Amino acid sequence: MLPKRSFGSTGIDVSILGLGTVKLGRNQGVKYPEGFIIPDDREAANLISLARSLGINLIDTAPSYGNSEERLGSLLSGQRDQWVICSKVGEEFEGGQSHFDFSPEHTRFSVERSLKRLRTDVIDIVLVHSDGNDETIIQEYNTLEALAELKTEGKIRAFGMSTKTIAGGLLAAEQSDGVMVTWNLQCDSEIPVIDYCRDHNKGVFIKKALASGHATLPSDEDPVKKSFDMIFGHTGVSSAIVGTINPQHLADNIDKVRS
Repeated sequence: MLPKRSFGSTGIDVSILGLGTVKLGRNQGVKYPEGFIIPDDREAANLISLARSLGINLIDTAPSYGNSEERLGSLLSGQRDQWVICSKVGEEFEGGQSHFDFSPEHTRFSVERSLKRLRTDVIDIVLVHSDGNDETIIQEYNTLEALAELKTEGKIRAFGMSTKTIAGGLLAAEQSDGVMVTWNLQCDSEIPVIDYCRDHNKGVFIKKALASGHATLPSDEDPVKKSFDMIFGHTGVSSAIVGTINPQHLADNIDKVRS
């Protein structure tokens, strides 16, 4: 089984590899090296079953991932207690374009909508889906305060922000339960945020751990294993989210985490 780590001080334990599900609901405007066909319900169910059998308990989704949330609501029926679900607020994807709304009103609307789509009474972790203006979102829109209220109401268990800047990551970590940051073989600028989270018992999810499928190294080195060894060698990391719809890729990734 995969090791688990805590998401900061929340009491939520997550497998060190999480399953990203953008590919279950959207194949427009994504940054993967090759196009793909969204899997049908049988293929998606088999993928989730495989992930669970291999030790993954963390599943990552978002309103901007097409109909990923709705599909998960059905696919996770009868097994909700086996999964830690992370979703987002702030970004919407319609007509092939993203747009953003970080207002407290939309934040509440988005969480309530996700609860219905996911067919659950509580979402384990909700992150703000930043557009890159991290500090403005935190300081002017009061989005984190809105999520804190939803946590108090019991609609979410933990909250934080998927950030894009060091300053924003540090500020978000200070004011929430944790963050999601980028770290891979080509980008390590946000390590100071991870260090801060380790020192202050905040959760950390890693996005783009494999550079959205672009991770490369000289031919005698395995970029996937190198990436995982680097990331999980940092005790501040709770989990890395990897999106795949290929069962063999999923199994291979887990083998490389374990080896």
